[in-house]
Amino acid sequence: MIIFRQGELAVRSLTEEDAALLLKWLSDPRVLEFYGGRDRPYDMQLVIEHFYREDSDSVRNIVVYQDVPIGYIQYYEIGAEERVLYGYEEPRERIFGMDQFIGEPGCWNRGIGTALIQAMVSYLHEEMQAERIVMDPQAWNHRAIHVYEKCGFVKKKLLPQHEWHEGVYRDCWLIELV
Repeated sequence: MIIFRQGELAVRSLTEEDAALLLKWLSDPRVLEFYGGRDRPYDMQLVIEHFYREDSDSVRNIVVYQDVPIGYIQYYEIGAEERVLYGYEEPRERIFGMDQFIGEPGCWNRGIGTALIQAMVSYLHEEMQAERIVMDPQAWNHRAIHVYEKCGFVKKKLLPQHEWHEGVYRDCWLIELV
């Protein structure tokens, strides 16, 4: 099912058939450098456990560019535990988080990521009535942070040793768009 389409970019629901795509992307060291870590390549069992769990609140999707699947994006409403960690006390505010990666390195540095973030932000504001959107990229991932800032996100809070990546806990930035 198509979630939205904007120009040559579309986002559609993840299907069981997409497991092979996720495996391809998440066993590529170039992708893993930025998502998950090169020391933890995925196998099919890990793909199934991570992306096809029934108990997840994430809405999981495939990114399509010029009718070719090129990546993954998910969004979710932020829960009570994350609200406390991030410092959001207003319980009625609709706050969404999102995570994404472009799994085809040939599509990097072409403006597709920027278009994806802008389109997903519009979708979350318009269709999901998001009042705030947050992400927590690793602080060393300057390319991703540059894209997010170009799309209007601002750094709100440093999260020290927030995410395990390639053998160490890495700092992340909590970034937000209101």
